[in-house]
Amino acid sequence: MPLTLSQLQSSLPQGGLFGGGAWRWSPEPLKLTASEARFITRLGHPLAQFQKASDTIYRRSANGKLPSWIAETLDVGKPEWMVREQRHAGTVNQLPRVIRPDLILGHDSFALTELDSVPGGIGVTAWLSRVYADAGYDILGGRDGMLDGFRSLMPEGGAILVSEEAGDYRPEMEWLASQLGEAWEVMAAEEYEPDGRTLYRFFELFDWEAIPSSRRIATKATAGEISLSSPFKPHLEDKLWLALLWSPGLRRIWEQSMRQNHLQRLRELVPFGWVMDPAPLPPHAALPKLDVNSWEEVAAFSQKERQLVLKISGFHETAWGSRGVYIGHDLPGTEWKARIDEALASADEQPWLLQEFREGRLIEHPVFNADGSVEMMRGRARLCPYFFTDDAGETTFAGCLATLVPADKKKIHGMSDGVLVPVTVAV
Repeated sequence: MPLTLSQLQSSLPQGGLFGGGAWRWSPEPLKLTASEARFITRLGHPLAQFQKASDTIYRRSANGKLPSWIAETLDVGKPEWMVREQRHAGTVNQLPRVIRPDLILGHDSFALTELDSVPGGIGVTAWLSRVYADAGYDILGGRDGMLDGFRSLMPEGGAILVSEEAGDYRPEMEWLASQLGEAWEVMAAEEYEPDGRTLYRFFELFDWEAIPSSRRIATKATAGEISLSSPFKPHLEDKLWLALLWSPGLRRIWEQSMRQNHLQRLRELVPFGWVMDPAPLPPHAALPKLDVNSWEEVAAFSQKERQLVLKISGFHETAWGSRGVYIGHDLPGTEWKARIDEALASADEQPWLLQEFREGRLIEHPVFNADGSVEMMRGRARLCPYFFTDDAGETTFAGCLATLVPADKKKIHGMSDGVLVPVTVAV
């Protein structure tokens, strides 16, 4: 049942996949316990409800029915036309139909560090699932779960618009389209003109100026003339929601906007977070859990106190791929202070957030060396389950990509010494 290195490398599709397959390989998938797998596969509906509640809170704020600071904070740095578009009544029911959380495999639970609605890795996960399933492994999501999930977004076919900025992912999307059939086509986003087809947007909204037809696509989608996933709603692509989930001023609003069990599950998953607001606090107030009165005090924290992660929120070229992420206890004190100062100084142009750091547990997993021999790598894992919402509004689990990195790495993302594998349940 275990695969050989030559079997894996020779199975790569012509044209390769993301990064040309330049990751380390493993003879077997990552094994989760039955309870871990069950927890992951049931996350789709609560996460979809979280996005729906976030959109509702934003719209109510924009309409004056909730405090205006919510929408104003989320609109920082966005072009006026895109703000108008996402506030339009025609977009009320338009929500992301792909959901991919980044889950750090912890000591006794998971930590959700990001929620992506325009994720990479769909084609890679689909291919890995198929290869390991064909070798006899019972892959979580099934052999073709990822293909079926993506097909549900555009059952009759359509165009997958990949931008030059996202060009590293084009090979995996081209392979995905080739497996779906002739009705699915990958096109250069910069060259596309709306022609009525169903569209899958694989470009970041901050890159809109490089896409000449982006405004026309957004307008037609708002008017219901075309089907588009994901919609032009930049606020939903901000990491800031992971901090707003913990805002004391929004506690009751969240409790009114979501079912209690869904909200509780999210609060167990999402590390506590803070919006980096430079406005001074009253002398008698303190930042929740940090127990200090100012960000200047946070900037002066000792290394032991800096078990924190600073992140740029979104709508920025550094807001994906673990760029724009700074781990407090991994930085010299002078750099930590500089990053805090940078976040506060740019608050009027680009929101930032701070989160508690949750360390992943150490695991061991077999990996191939360059000569085909196998060694046990000691490292940490990030799990990326993919959920797709079909035309009927049902959100379904489709597959899961595990990224394993050596134990000395604080950030877990695709890298040359990382390992990419699908997931199975330990027997």
